[in-house]
Amino acid sequence: MKKLILASASPRRADLLRLLGLTFEIDPSHVDEDQGMLLSPEEHVLETSQKKVDAVTLRHPNALILGADTVVALGKDILEKPVDPPDARRMLEKLSGKTHQVLTGLTLTNTETGHTLSDVFSTDVTFRSLLPEEIHRYVETCEPLDKAGAYGAQGQASVFIQSITGCFFNVVGLPLSGFWMLYHRLTGHLPAQAGRLQDASVFRNP
Repeated sequence: MKKLILASASPRRADLLRLLGLTFEIDPSHVDEDQGMLLSPEEHVLETSQKKVDAVTLRHPNALILGADTVVALGKDILEKPVDPPDARRMLEKLSGKTHQVLTGLTLTNTETGHTLSDVFSTDVTFRSLLPEEIHRYVETCEPLDKAGAYGAQGQASVFIQSITGCFFNVVGLPLSGFWMLYHRLTGHLPAQAGRLQDASVFRNP
């Protein structure tokens, strides 16, 4: 069975794969995720996930490579990782009291055959109306600074979320059901799991 390569430096995505009991290697792509303003959110995450796969393909001639990109979209506006605390506050103020979409593009490639599958997974997240003090205190934790949309659903921002429609794990950064079925479609079999499932550290270390 081919080894699985995660072309991402995201600790949350790695933790989610470990949650499934999978064995894999990490080879971050370090690609520029800024696609400009010409693409729709769906096109943006698909193209970026493909770029991440392409960036590491030559280093793994006989493997399965997984690329993923997650953004928060409010209408046609894409909210990626904030550049600084004021940017994080601006994003959270925009999301307050509204329903937004978390979109993840997944690309899975068999580097031996060149066979590639891609898909986009969307989850609706509704924030309750946030108090200015709540936003200020949350930004001071620095938790939102490395997260799309300036919040982590598995962390302290969990109290902001009124409802979620769709895959919760997509909001964390990797739609597990979507990945599982993409793997099955590409390879014809299910991912190999270790005998013992890993700790869900994604919830303990946001």
